[in-house]
Amino acid sequence: MKIEWKLSPFKELSTEELYAILKLRQQVFVVEQQCVYLDCDGKDKRAYHLAGWHDRGEPPEPIAYMRIMYPEKGNKLTSIGRVLTHPNFRGKGFGREIMARCLLDIEKYYPESPVCISAQQYLTHFYESFGFRVSSDSYEEDGIPHIGMTRNPLA
Repeated sequence: MKIEWKLSPFKELSTEELYAILKLRQQVFVVEQQCVYLDCDGKDKRAYHLAGWHDRGEPPEPIAYMRIMYPEKGNKLTSIGRVLTHPNFRGKGFGREIMARCLLDIEKYYPESPVCISAQQYLTHFYESFGFRVSSDSYEEDGIPHIGMTRNPLA
């Protein structure tokens, strides 16, 4: 199976790509995790979208995805969110691969930017393996325990 990794600003996503991304986000966050919330929260238009697309079937389907909000207007903070792996592709290292690709990109273009994430609490150790540290008390978001985490710049 060949995976094509693609980082795109919102305006460069094709209609097919955007539909596939939103469908997968709904599949994972709304249906699987049973969170009734407005996924299209207005942030997608100013975000970059990193996805791994597999070549099986038409149209291609994302197997891993995340949304990246780079620093803007004097804010030095980068945030990542909507991190997911397609249920059919979990346990194959795609979550680690997409996170590594994202962090390399941030280090290349925004080397002085801390990175923050609102992580589902059960994934704390996963994010710690990439240098994130807990930065908040536990809180509930959409019925799921979360924790704020921050990764300081390597410089």
